[in-house]
Amino acid sequence: MKVTMIGTGYVGLVTGTCFAESGNDVTCLDVDQKKVDLLNSGGVPIYEPGLTELVKRNAAAGRLEFSTNYAEAIEGAKCVFICVGTPQDDSGAADLKYVQSAAESMAPYLEPGAVVVCKSTVPVGTNRKVRGWIEAKTDTKFYSASNPEFLKEGAAIDDFTKPDRVVVGVDDEDAADVVHELYKPFLRTEKPFIAMGIESAEMVKYAANCMLATKISFINEMANICEQVNADINDVRKGIGHDARIGFSFLFPGVGYGGSCFPKDVRALASLAAEHGIEPRILRTVDETNNQQKNVLFNKINTYFDGDLNGKTIAIWGLSFKPRTDDIREAPSLVLINSLLEAGAVVQVSDPVAIENVQAELGDRVTYCEHHYDACANADALAIVTEWNEFRTPDFDYIKLKMKAPVIFDGRNLYDCKKMARRGFYYAGIGLSPAGASQETVGAAGE
Repeated sequence: MKVTMIGTGYVGLVTGTCFAESGNDVTCLDVDQKKVDLLNSGGVPIYEPGLTELVKRNAAAGRLEFSTNYAEAIEGAKCVFICVGTPQDDSGAADLKYVQSAAESMAPYLEPGAVVVCKSTVPVGTNRKVRGWIEAKTDTKFYSASNPEFLKEGAAIDDFTKPDRVVVGVDDEDAADVVHELYKPFLRTEKPFIAMGIESAEMVKYAANCMLATKISFINEMANICEQVNADINDVRKGIGHDARIGFSFLFPGVGYGGSCFPKDVRALASLAAEHGIEPRILRTVDETNNQQKNVLFNKINTYFDGDLNGKTIAIWGLSFKPRTDDIREAPSLVLINSLLEAGAVVQVSDPVAIENVQAELGDRVTYCEHHYDACANADALAIVTEWNEFRTPDFDYIKLKMKAPVIFDGRNLYDCKKMARRGFYYAGIGLSPAGASQETVGAAGE
C-alpha cells in the first residue's frame, strides 16, 4: 500500500518507518527542507533506539522516501496520515495551525477513496474540522479516520510493532478496513483492533495520557506525605501495587513528569472541558501537583545547605525528561538547573544523549560533562534527575573521591538507603522516611 506521513517528527517518522518495514511504500513529507535533507542523507533528527537502522534499511530498499513536495507525496496514496505537532497556546489549548495547513495542502492531490488519518493528538472535534478544511479545497471523495498513537519515547518501535491495542475512529467501515490492513502485521498475537466513532477515538488518547499523568501525580503526592509521617513510599508502593485494581505501572515516585505529551495533553483536555462548561478539577490538580513536584529536589538541596547555595557546586545526572530519549521538553532537570543558577550555585551536568539539546537551551550557563563521573568533580552535592541505566550501579568509592562531600539527592530512588549509609553517604530520595534517608551519616552541610 502507498502511504504518506505528513510530518517527520517523533510520531510520523516512527510510524512511517514501521509501515515501510512491513512492506508498504511510504513517503514521509515535511515542510522543513533541512530535516528532509538530513533524512535523505541517512541521518535521523531524533534519538530513538533502533530507529536509525530501520530508516537506513528501508530507505535503501526503496520502501521509505522523504520529500517536501506535496504533489509527489500525496498522489496515489491510499492512506495519508497527519502527524504534525499541536503545540499548546497561551490558554493551554491545542493549536491546530499545523493540522489545518497539512489538510489544506494535501487536498488538491488526494486520490478518490483515500483515507485521511489524523494521528496527531487533537481535541475532540478536530477530525470534523479537518474534513471541512479539505472539502473546501477539493471535490474529491475521501474517508476520514482518527488513529491515536500510544508510543513511549525510548520504546517507540516496540510499542508500535507490539501494540497493546490499535484504536481507530471512523464513520465508514471501508475506512476501518483500510487502516486494519495496514496494522494486521502487528496484530498477529490477537491484540485488538478497536474501531469506534471518530470523537471517541480522539478522546481515547487524552483520557489515556491523563490517567497515566494522574497516577504519577498521585504517587508523588503520597511520597511527599510519607516523608512527613515517617512512612516509606517504597513500602507503600508495594502495599498498594499488589492490589490488582491498582497495579504498579506509573507508580514510581520522582521529580514529576515532562516530555511532549503528558503536560500538554492534561492542559489541552482541561481547556476543552472548560470550553464546554465543565470544571476540570482533577486535571487542574494533576497539572499543579506535577509543577510543584519539579521543585522538590531543589527544595531538599536548598534546605540541606541552609538556604545558602551561593558558590556551591552541584552535579546533575540526567537531563532528558526520561531515559532513552534526548527530549528535554518540560524536563524537571531544567527547572532544577534554573533554580540552582538563580540561587548562585555552579552547575555541572551529564546525560548520555541530551547534552546538545540542553546546550541549545542554556548555552554556557552550566558546565557540560561527557562522563557522569566528571560532573562530580569537586561537587558539594549530586542530584539524580533521570534514571538512565548507567546511573544505577556506579562506583560509589570513586564518586566519594571525586566529590567535596558524599551528598546525594536522588530524584528517582535508585539506591538503597541503608547501603548508602554504610557507604558513608548522606542520601535523600523521594518519599523516604527520615530514618531511611541516612540523615545521621553526615553532619552539617559541607562536612
